[in-house]
Amino acid sequence: MAAQKINEAHEHIAKAEKCLKTSLTKWKPDYDSAASEYAKAAVCFKNAKQYEQAKDAYLKEAEYHTENKTLFHAAKAIEQAGMMMKVSQKKMPEAIQYIEKACMMYMENGTPDTAAMALDRAGKLIEPINLEKAVDLYQKAAGVFENEDRLRQAVELLGKASRLLVRLKRLDEAAVALQKEKNMYKEIENFPMCFKKTTAQVLIHLHRGDFVAADKCVRESYSLPGYSGSEDCVAMETLLQGYDEQDEDQVYRVCNSPLLKYMDNDYAKLAISLRVPGGGGKKKKAAAAPQGGASGAPAAADEEEDDYEGGLC
Repeated sequence: MAAQKINEAHEHIAKAEKCLKTSLTKWKPDYDSAASEYAKAAVCFKNAKQYEQAKDAYLKEAEYHTENKTLFHAAKAIEQAGMMMKVSQKKMPEAIQYIEKACMMYMENGTPDTAAMALDRAGKLIEPINLEKAVDLYQKAAGVFENEDRLRQAVELLGKASRLLVRLKRLDEAAVALQKEKNMYKEIENFPMCFKKTTAQVLIHLHRGDFVAADKCVRESYSLPGYSGSEDCVAMETLLQGYDEQDEDQVYRVCNSPLLKYMDNDYAKLAISLRVPGGGGKKKKAAAAPQGGASGAPAAADEEEDDYEGGLC
């Protein structure tokens, strides 16, 4: 099967080369047909799992689409060339370079939405091996959507970048990104998500040791319709009070409440790892546990680490 597909690929390449030849009766190369044959060759190589040759064929397709001034199709071919590299982690940086080049061509061709979606795909590809680059790609994609007033798409990508910044412990940048997210959610009047972003902001600022900034986020959110008196608001007021008064038990109760435990995983981890200043890092044990026996031992706080999937924020 693979050998047959490889032979078919070479037949398409031969046809492409024939399309490029000129003669007394054919003065100009047929770039359109050549690009089409290289595209068919690339698919054959791909089906035969000959990804390097498939990449080369896609790049040839792009070259002839460029000659034919069909830049959108050239960009698609370059993006496909990049996708051929994703099978190898070592070649992933090369794959991302091709996809970023394709995105620039999409922008030049007046198709920014396609560029943003390609950047998002590239971010997903590189995220398992390079979080920093993934942040960059998600933020670029968000910027493209924002420029097109596609705020719902933009804010979703900003959210991906914010969570990765938290994972990278780049909390100052995460705080800025979250504020931008919150502003966008406010603009599209998704106030419940504004509440969740306020909670995430408070956790980040407290981990940064900036109680004033955390308190300011809550105070500013009072102007959001429905925030004052909401479950999110009460939880943050209680958390800030406990943190300010160095009340370990109060902070522990809030941070281990369902509201915070079932946020997105990166923010849930911030919650369960939050300690009050000077508190010595002690956790509140299970309430009123019976005394005198192994069964009455304090509840295992350590079991919580893996419970925070499918978050709300």
